[in-house]
Amino acid sequence: MEVIAVKELSKLYPTRDGSVQALQKINFSINEGEFVAVVGPSGCGKSTLLKILAGILPLSKGEARLRGSLITGPRRDIGVVFQSPVLFPWRSVLDNVLLPIEVHRLGRNGHLKLAMELLSLVGLEGFEHRYPWELSGGMQQRVAITRALVHDPAMLLMDEPFGALDAMTREQMNLELQRIWLERKKTVLFITHSITEAVFLADRVLVMTPRPGCIMDDVRVKIPRPRAFEAMNLPEFAPYVNGIRGRFNAKGLMDT
Repeated sequence: MEVIAVKELSKLYPTRDGSVQALQKINFSINEGEFVAVVGPSGCGKSTLLKILAGILPLSKGEARLRGSLITGPRRDIGVVFQSPVLFPWRSVLDNVLLPIEVHRLGRNGHLKLAMELLSLVGLEGFEHRYPWELSGGMQQRVAITRALVHDPAMLLMDEPFGALDAMTREQMNLELQRIWLERKKTVLFITHSITEAVFLADRVLVMTPRPGCIMDDVRVKIPRPRAFEAMNLPEFAPYVNGIRGRFNAKGLMDT
């Protein structure tokens, strides 16, 4: 079943001299339970695409649908995780997690059990009454992921969620995210600059061109799950990474 369907999507930003084309005729779909990563050089429109799918930014042409319904604004059936956790420092971990429940008036008491289960799932059991400043960067991002899941969205959008973390924490969070995804089987669209991260995490990797961004390749990753870090040493791993990197002519456009 298609969860996301994008057809001929384009985005133009008005400027004093006319307009800048950020996205041009984007076409792709994502099925139920798929983990899809998007890679591309800086400025190619990856984050713009995610914001359009989140209903934060209007598109200029084409259409984007979630389970057959046009995306025309923010929706309660979409969860979003940004590079920064964006936690309220005066709210406890549990209160930060329950924020979407309050915003959408879904009933706090009815979601307390799920919130606690999710905190346990991400390894934060016992931290529900701590405050963001008492947590490490990786722990804060786990809170953000839990908050994005607590209202049971149809789609989870993640915009370089581990980009600000140190290398070791980022690796650990990749393993954690894979574990959470295997447990919950949510449909995920994951934006990243790292080709290696994309191949490690995803079922499919959408490769974008430089601006104006469009999809130039859709790579299906057939490495068995669950994937440990040792999977990066498998003989079939490097060809995926090298094949995607080879689509970019200029050096330095992408991380490894």
